[in-house]
Amino acid sequence: MKEKIESILNKYNNDPSRLMDILLDIMENSGYVDEFSISVIAESLNISVAQVKETISFYHFFSEKPRAKYNIFLNNSITSCLRGFKEVKEAFETEAGTSFGNLTEDGLIGLYETSCIGMNDQGPAAIINDKIFTNLTPYRARKIINDIKAGKKLEELVYENHGDGNNAHPLMNTMVYNHIRKKSILLDENYEKFDVIKNELKNISPQELIQTIEDSNLRGRGGAGFPTGLKWKFGSRMPGEHRVIICNADEGEPGTFKDRVMLTQFNDLVFEGMVLAAYATKADIGVLYLRYEYKYMLNYLNSVLDNMRKENLLGEDISGIEGFKFDIRIQLGAGAYVCGEESALIESMEGKRGEPRDKPPFPVEKGYMDYPTIVNNVETLASAVKIAKNGAKWYNSFGTKDSLGTKLLSVSGDCRFPGIYEVEWGTSIREVLEMAGAHNVQAVQVGGPSGTLVNVKDIDNLSKTELMKWYKPSGMMTAQTAFDRKLSYSDLPTGGSIIIFNKDRDILREVVMNFMDFFIEESCGSCSTCRNLPRIMKEKLEKIINGHGVRDDIDDLLNWGKIIKLSRCGLGQTAANPILSSILNFRHLYEDHVMAMTDYDNQFDIVKSVSPANSFVGRKFIHNHS
Repeated sequence: MKEKIESILNKYNNDPSRLMDILLDIMENSGYVDEFSISVIAESLNISVAQVKETISFYHFFSEKPRAKYNIFLNNSITSCLRGFKEVKEAFETEAGTSFGNLTEDGLIGLYETSCIGMNDQGPAAIINDKIFTNLTPYRARKIINDIKAGKKLEELVYENHGDGNNAHPLMNTMVYNHIRKKSILLDENYEKFDVIKNELKNISPQELIQTIEDSNLRGRGGAGFPTGLKWKFGSRMPGEHRVIICNADEGEPGTFKDRVMLTQFNDLVFEGMVLAAYATKADIGVLYLRYEYKYMLNYLNSVLDNMRKENLLGEDISGIEGFKFDIRIQLGAGAYVCGEESALIESMEGKRGEPRDKPPFPVEKGYMDYPTIVNNVETLASAVKIAKNGAKWYNSFGTKDSLGTKLLSVSGDCRFPGIYEVEWGTSIREVLEMAGAHNVQAVQVGGPSGTLVNVKDIDNLSKTELMKWYKPSGMMTAQTAFDRKLSYSDLPTGGSIIIFNKDRDILREVVMNFMDFFIEESCGSCSTCRNLPRIMKEKLEKIINGHGVRDDIDDLLNWGKIIKLSRCGLGQTAANPILSSILNFRHLYEDHVMAMTDYDNQFDIVKSVSPANSFVGRKFIHNHS
């Protein structure tokens, strides 16, 4: 055992910054990281046992306890719940003879719940020993368990041969489908792979490339919308022995799966975008941070990188450009939503807990291993290639005045055609609903749980502040309902997630509670605001839903929502959004639950409440009604 661990350590040159890879390899080999392995790792890397354990304990897919021969991670995101998660879960438990969070007595099967795995368009879905199983039903769940008990191999559990496009590649061979419903300038397949690197890069200077990206007004597609050209310019000017380009492929926002499709079908654009960013900023280190849930892509993506090296598109003197040295490696995550935040991602890449860093300094100044680091999202890098090929003026002809270009939308929920839609910025919610075949719509979640829950309101019911959004300077009404709002940085910005809910859904009990559970589960725990308030707010919401709330409880939720914004990262700052957004646009649902015309909860039973304490200390309770 020690020899195997030492072999893995030697593979990574006993580098403590590669702790994530070391732990991933040990998990692959043994199924868990035991105390002996931890002590060997700590001694060899010259770090404390506590440092190793804190990294293991932080990530969902690491374990210090033995796992089963077959480990089933069932996705519990809202889209999975809409399509039968509860029934599938019960089928797994009944057939396996154990409950979720446990192993069967013989150690054959382990059942676990997990957050969004990027399969919102084909759920309920599960990861079984790193293989994706989509469109689960109770029947399929029971058959999987029975086949496992019958001794069948993992490949024999699969009930669909393979999905479309590159999902059918021998190195992936997954039943996942791309579900690309609408294409535009980014998903246009007429582009010749790596054309800019091969034929045009040598004819433009790094400064000219940065200027083109800056003139295009391309903004980050991860949600924050920071100007990409400006980030590249800052990065190119920072001093350092090395510069780093990171592609953030850790999309963990429930409802988002666009990066999954881009990396499956358009990975050449993504990798070419990384090379362009490296050329522009004189970077020599490239890393694609790939979420663990997409591990099934790893071998295939590595084969693409190998082919790029053979074609001199990576390595030394790329494409004949003297002195241009750059390579890319893939860093797997291990299951942590917060690692989608760029500084938490960098911490994870360095083998640590994925806790966001205090800023400043920003990653572009001091990022990975303290080198100047440019972090771009998958869609952003792919867009940069099309801009470099066709020019800034071409790109500016799409979208709106303040939101240029196109946007990839991951559409899921209550609709006939879930999938990927590439639309121009400025497209309305109504148009998206029509494209997706959504009817009887009650609400639309724009931007995932951290975004906005949009209600189909009549204009007559909007507040004065809200009404201002619907008027032109001329005073003419521009919309009839909130579904006519536009996807843009000035109205409804989004990283790409669109989840649709019909009128049969219980918005508070089903949707908001699910989102709050997600934020509670995914908090890194660093800030007291994010660590405590989501749980307290969820309990307050439960009180309201159960009919024990008063109007002051709604005000409490709004006030606590202001406090949570003091958290230091985006996850913490938006963790209350499911409640805040639903109060703003669905306040009537809260009002329906609270007791009208009362200032206190008259159903509170003080005798029942204090009886456990009285029993513990042997005290009799005397209630003075006066």
